[in-house]
Amino acid sequence: MTHERSTIAADSADSFNVLAGRADSGLLLLCDHAGNSFPAGYGTLGLPESELERHIAYDIGAAALTRAISRALGVPAIKTRYSRLLIDPNRGNDDPTQIMRLSDGAIIPGNRHLDDREREKRRQLYYTPYHAAIDRTIDRMQATGVTPTLLSIHSFTESWKGVPRPWHVGILWDRDDRLAQPLIDAFSAFGDLIVGDNEPYKGSLEGDCLWHHGTQRGLPNAIIEVRQDLIRDEAGQKAWAERLITVIESLVGRPDLQIELPRTTAMPNPPGAPNMPKPIDQSTETELQAAAYRKLVEHLRKRGDVQNIDMMNLAGFCRNCLANWYQEAAGEKGVTLSKDEAREVVYGMPYKDWQAKNQKEASPEQKAAYEKSKPQGH
Repeated sequence: MTHERSTIAADSADSFNVLAGRADSGLLLLCDHAGNSFPAGYGTLGLPESELERHIAYDIGAAALTRAISRALGVPAIKTRYSRLLIDPNRGNDDPTQIMRLSDGAIIPGNRHLDDREREKRRQLYYTPYHAAIDRTIDRMQATGVTPTLLSIHSFTESWKGVPRPWHVGILWDRDDRLAQPLIDAFSAFGDLIVGDNEPYKGSLEGDCLWHHGTQRGLPNAIIEVRQDLIRDEAGQKAWAERLITVIESLVGRPDLQIELPRTTAMPNPPGAPNMPKPIDQSTETELQAAAYRKLVEHLRKRGDVQNIDMMNLAGFCRNCLANWYQEAAGEKGVTLSKDEAREVVYGMPYKDWQAKNQKEASPEQKAAYEKSKPQGH
C-alpha cells in the first residue's frame, strides 16, 4: 500500500514560496501579504521607494512571524513574494480592491489605467499560482488523514485616518469559530493584551483567501492580525513569534482542530524546586533528533557553495547520502518515496535545479581524493 509522504517540501515559484513542514501536523500557515517587491518589468508601479515601506505595499512583520512559527513548530507555510499593490491575493476576482488605484492616500501610477488584458495577466501569473499551491498543499495534508487548520498571518497599522487602534492583536473569522474562539481566549489569557474579536477588520469578506480555502472547504480557519508597531523590528518580531508559538501549542489536542504538534515548550519546575534537568523519553529524543535533522538540512540549503564531492572527501557523506537515508527510513515506515522525491526534501528543490544553480565541475584533485576515500558502494 502506498502512503502519502509525510513532509511538505520547500518550494520556490515566481509568485510564492512554500516553507517545509509536516503534512500531518494539522496546521497550514498562510501569509498573503509577505513581500513588497515587484516582478521584472513593473519597477515600483511608479511609486517612490518610501511608499513601498508602508502598509499599502505589504504587511510589515508578517513574513518574519510566519517563518519563525513554521521553523519552530515544523508546520508548512505558503507566502507570497510580490506586493499586494501588484494584485492582492486576499481579494476575490470580483472585488474592485483586488488591484488598487488609490491606497491610503497614495495614487498608484502603474495601476491607474489597467486594461482587461493586463488584469488577466496579473491574475494568471501572480494570483492563481498562489491559490493553486494552497489547494495542492491542503489536498496533500488531508491525504494523511488529518484535517488541516488554516491560520493566516497579517498585520495592521497602529492608527487609521488619525485614529489610534488600541488592539495589540486581532482575530478575524467568518462563520466558523472553532479556531477563532480558542485564539481569542489564549491571547486574552496573557493578561496584558487588548484582543480584537473581528477587530480592526471583519473576517467575513466573501471571496477572500480564507473564504475560498477554509469556509468553502469546511476547514477550521482564522486570521491573526498583529499591530505593526509591535513587530516593526527584529526584537518585536521575535517576542511576538514566541507569543504566537505558545498560543498555537495551546491548541494541540483539541478534537475539533486536529492540530498535532510536538510540544516544544518545557514546563517550568514548581516554585522552590531545584532546577533539575528533565529526563528525555524516547518520544522526546525522536523529536530532538528530528529538530537537529531539520537544522542540518536548513544549513545545507543555505550553503549551496559547498559541493557534494567536498563533503564526501571530508566527511564520507553528502546531500545525496542524506536523501538516501531519508528514503530508506520512509520505506521502513511503509511510505513509498522515489529517489527524486527524497532528494527534493533535502535540497529544497528538484535535484536538477540545484545542480544547475550550484554544482561546479570537480577538479582533478577533488576526483582523485574521492576515488581514494569514497565508501564502498558509491
